[in-house]
Parts: sequence; structure tokens; C-alpha cells
Amino acid sequence: MKTSDFDYYLPQELIAQHPAEPRDSSRLLVYDRACDKIWHRHFCDITDYLKEGDLLVRNNTKVLPARMFAHTEHGGIVEVLLLKRFDLTEWEVLVKPGKKARVGTVLTINDELSLKVLSIIPESGGRRVRFFYDGVFEDIVSRVGEMPLPPYITEKLKDGSRYQTVYAKHDGSAAAPTAGLHFTRELLDKIEKKGVETADILLHVGLGTFRPVKAEEISAHHMHSEYYEIDEIAAEKINRAKAEGRRVIAVGTTSVRTLESAADEKGLVKPVKANTEIFIYPPYKFKCVDALITNFHLPKSTLLMLVSAFSSREKILELYNTAVREKYRFFSFGDAMFIM
Repeated sequence: MKTSDFDYYLPQELIAQHPAEPRDSSRLLVYDRACDKIWHRHFCDITDYLKEGDLLVRNNTKVLPARMFAHTEHGGIVEVLLLKRFDLTEWEVLVKPGKKARVGTVLTINDELSLKVLSIIPESGGRRVRFFYDGVFEDIVSRVGEMPLPPYITEKLKDGSRYQTVYAKHDGSAAAPTAGLHFTRELLDKIEKKGVETADILLHVGLGTFRPVKAEEISAHHMHSEYYEIDEIAAEKINRAKAEGRRVIAVGTTSVRTLESAADEKGLVKPVKANTEIFIYPPYKFKCVDALITNFHLPKSTLLMLVSAFSSREKILELYNTAVREKYRFFSFGDAMFIM
């Protein structure tokens, strides 16, 4: 299967530049695979399609304000973007321009924070760096960093919390798990009152997820590694739902990748802390996930390929073309789809 098979036409004006207000006022395209039927609703209506006993699995990662600007000893400016943590002081980062961040270079962000380039990471073109700081690293970053919005969002975000889910908990992502951005606390309360369970898992989203697939054959593409966790409470909820034949509904592609990375052939999971490079594309037999809440993704992206595995490439592209005709909003701040 070729990367070009996952292309589609998207007018520039349909790329959402700001989040819907309130969060759950975004539009929702519902697709029922069993009867091949589509409904056009709003996200606040999702309770009409959830059933008592469903298990909603969501990624509670929190986006770091990971974009910072550093100075070289000669006064140059280097953009630094946190990607992946190795230990207390060492990270993988992207730097721009790279020529100002050679191995051995020391960069100063402010009086509290500086870093030294240790090595170049050939796979990503990034750098392994060691940070030097006095205090709590996350607190310093929260003061000096900016939200790392995707490049297709050109408007400045006025409220950084709108690029976080309302249930975000654990710092570590370079990008938001955007399907979760549509939920409000009030909607989650309404979902709970309907008898729908929730389970929180964790995957720290790296920018590798969003990198374009450059290989002509998608099977030749290598996914960037991402860290994930499933704790005992979440594992017990997931396994009980599978044993009782209840739907496991993943909120976003990151939740899908976490669940499918951890699941055995029966769809059961154990508590785990690991890294995953799972690449899901058609044909793929899902072991754990029964339904998916997701945004509309970039053409030729690994995320679109994953979504296509829930039905077929042809059907998902047909739904995307329908969304274009109906003027849905696309990408991170865009509208949502529920495939059940």
C-alpha cells in the first residue's frame, strides 16, 4: 500500500486556527460501521451514541510548554523544542537552526536554565542535550516555555489551557492528544451519569507521530518511539470490560496505540511502563479497541492510516470527503469523528 493512497483534497480555509468555544460545541461526524450510516451532530450529542457499560479510555498526558528560545555565547538565537525525556537532566530536543547547535555547544535560556548539546540523533535530526538548572525543571519550563502549536496553526493561542484536555495530569507531551480537547467537565459528568465508565492511560505524544511519511510504501515507514503507561486500575477496568463484552472506546489515536501496544491476542492488558513504535494501518485486526473518537487528520499521515484501519481506506477517505463538503473544521483544533 502506498503513502499516496492516503491523500485527499483539503481547502486551506477548513484548517481550524482556534478551538471551538465551548469545547463541546465542535461538530461531530458519527459513523456506524454495522449499518454504514452517517449522522452529523455536535460533540455535546455524543451521549446519544454512548451506551451504559461502555468504557471510555482517555490519555491523560499533559503538554509541556516545550518551545523555548536560547542564546549562543556569540549572541545568536536558537529555538529549542523538547521532545522526549531520557532521565532527570537529559532530553531529546529539536533545534533551529541546527548549525548553531553543534555537539559541545552550550545554550543559555535564562539565568535559571541552560543546556549543552551532547550528540546528534540521526533518525530525527534532533539533539541529545543535558539541562543545567537550580530548582524544579517543570516549574522553570512552565515560566519560560511556550505551547508548541503545530505549524499549520498560524494564530497565537490566547489561553494555553485550550491546548490541554480538562483531564490532563502528567507532564511530558510535545503535542496534545487532540480528540480529548472536545470534552468539558460538564459533558464528562453527563457521560458518567449515563453509566459510562472511564479509564485513564498515558502516552506522551512525540512529534514523530505527526511527521510526514516519506517512504513510498507505507510498510517502509518507521514510527518514532513514544513512552506509555497503563496502571493497575486502568488495566482492571479494561480487562473487565473485555470479559463482559462491553465496548472499549478509545479517545484519540494515542489511546488506540497505547491499548493495542499493550494488549494480548484476547485484548487483555497488564499494568505496563514501556515504549512503543506500533504503526497501525490497513489491514489491521484490533485486539482491544472497539470504537474510536478522533479528529480529522493530515493527508498521508500515520494518523489517517490508523483511522483507516477501523474500516477501509476507501470508506474513511469517503467520510473525509463528506466532511470537506460539509465544511467540517480539520486538524488539532478542528471537529471530531466517532467511528463505532
